Amino acid sequence: MPTAIIADDERLMRDQLRMRLGQVWPELEIIGEAKNGDEAIELVDQLKPDFTFLDIRMPGKTGMEAASVIGNKSNIVFVTAYDAYAVEAFERGAVDYVLKPPELERLQITVDRLKGRLDKPASAAPDISSTVTAMLAQLTEKIATPKPAHLQWIQASIGQDLRMIPVEEILFFRSDEKYTCVQTEKYEALIRKPVRDLAEELDPALFWQIHRATLVNVNAIEGVTRDIRGRHLVMIKGRSDKLEVSRSFLHLFKQM
Repeated sequence: MPTAIIADDERLMRDQLRMRLGQVWPELEIIGEAKNGDEAIELVDQLKPDFTFLDIRMPGKTGMEAASVIGNKSNIVFVTAYDAYAVEAFERGAVDYVLKPPELERLQITVDRLKGRLDKPASAAPDISSTVTAMLAQLTEKIATPKPAHLQWIQASIGQDLRMIPVEEILFFRSDEKYTCVQTEKYEALIRKPVRDLAEELDPALFWQIHRATLVNVNAIEGVTRDIRGRHLVMIKGRSDKLEVSRSFLHLFKQM
């Protein structure tokens, strides 16, 4: 039976990957788990697994550093959460990768690749050291500098009171010259932060900018209509509000 170890500092992620691997490759035996790169190196020397699944970011030695030490002793599979900029580097490299959280369809592609390596001698594997060095050059800067977290709360005024409003409860933001209106299902509040700043701090997958003065929660959109002047208007679920869409943002609704 083919064998593997999993190295990740998060136990839940190790458990999830083990479970998903069991679904797509029942014959693969997970013979060890490590919490960091140093433990992974020790397990490879002791257990000599066919495959080693290495999380990129771990305490002690990182997955990249551990891979450099392991070399061709085991086939390396990197586990990464950095989809946006890591995948291209991995596709060009001589190693495989799994994205967090592991999805069955993508994991099956990795498994199919790994099965093709079982019949090849370890000496025939690509030079992992040069591969890791090249990948590090592409990934280190972006991985070492995580993006700032998106806003989770908005502090807004309602009369003389201040409220902390979870962003997922906000239907839309709409600015005038002095204030920005924060509209929820139950009330309207005011903030001084302009829409252009909010657009940079909010999750773009949750809030779409549809006008220079308007951001709308995607989950609050009921549909798009047109008025007699030909303007496109976003309808909000459960409300009579209709928010104008500028021409430059119409592309957001092509799929609707």
